[in-house]
Amino acid sequence: MKNTKRATPADSALRQVNEPERLEALHSYQVLDTDPEQVFDDIAQLAAFICGTPMSLVSLLDGERQWFKARVGLEVQETPREHAFCHYAMRSADVYEISDATADLRFAENPLVTGDPNIRFYAGAPLLSPEGQPLGTLCTLDTVPRELTEDQREALRILARQVMAHLDLRRTRLQLDDERQKLDGVLRMANNAGDALYANNRTEIFVKQDQRLVRIATADLQYVEAMGDYVNLHTTRERFTVYGTMKDLETKLPVRDFARVHRKYIVRLDRIVAIEADAALLDGVRDAVLSRGPVRVPIGSSYKPGLLGRLNLV
Repeated sequence: MKNTKRATPADSALRQVNEPERLEALHSYQVLDTDPEQVFDDIAQLAAFICGTPMSLVSLLDGERQWFKARVGLEVQETPREHAFCHYAMRSADVYEISDATADLRFAENPLVTGDPNIRFYAGAPLLSPEGQPLGTLCTLDTVPRELTEDQREALRILARQVMAHLDLRRTRLQLDDERQKLDGVLRMANNAGDALYANNRTEIFVKQDQRLVRIATADLQYVEAMGDYVNLHTTRERFTVYGTMKDLETKLPVRDFARVHRKYIVRLDRIVAIEADAALLDGVRDAVLSRGPVRVPIGSSYKPGLLGRLNLV
């Protein structure tokens, strides 16, 4: 197709940008200073091939530099933003093309023109976020003056959209990974809470008796009695004495089945057959003289409201 002369847009024709919002959009992609990725390298290589240029870049501009996610024919990873052709191109409504940089007052004294890599020709298609924020460009460069054909410009537009599609996909994947990590954290917290709940609602405990561990079903445990540095565990059949405190025992008993009724007593709720004044009568427990009648367990005044609140009073 025949080349068509195109005037480089004047600065006044370029879009105005809210720089803080633009930088926020750019940083949301978490792509700056990341390792090369084949998909972006391939697009840059294809852009150079289609446009017939020795250099091509996927360029992103942060506050002070232009950084290259992909580069063909250029060794440096970044350049100062004030030297960046892309600073103008990303704000253009279309492909921004400079046929001969030495003939343009804005670029004739640019160090990238007067020195390595000796840029003469530049064409860049803006990379726009879905919100319309310009992030950088897909650009091609040459060391001799030239112009693109309309087909080459259209190819550059298409490839720029592909760069953004992959950047958006990459950002979505990172966001999903972040959400997955948050969900994993919530699940770990839930599992830990579940483990703690299970630990406080297990149906059996082990106590050490005569150099052996004895398993006691909590359903058989009637009440717990503090005796100085020891605790007596009374079951329907026998009594176990262990070294420890009431606080230690409370953490090991299922909270839904047991209640502290006194500083010295914990009782199993389903063994309470009656409340008389300041005492609970427990059914089916051997007392000190091996009687099988109900056993009276004192109720402390500060514990009584809580106990009564857990009973199904009519």
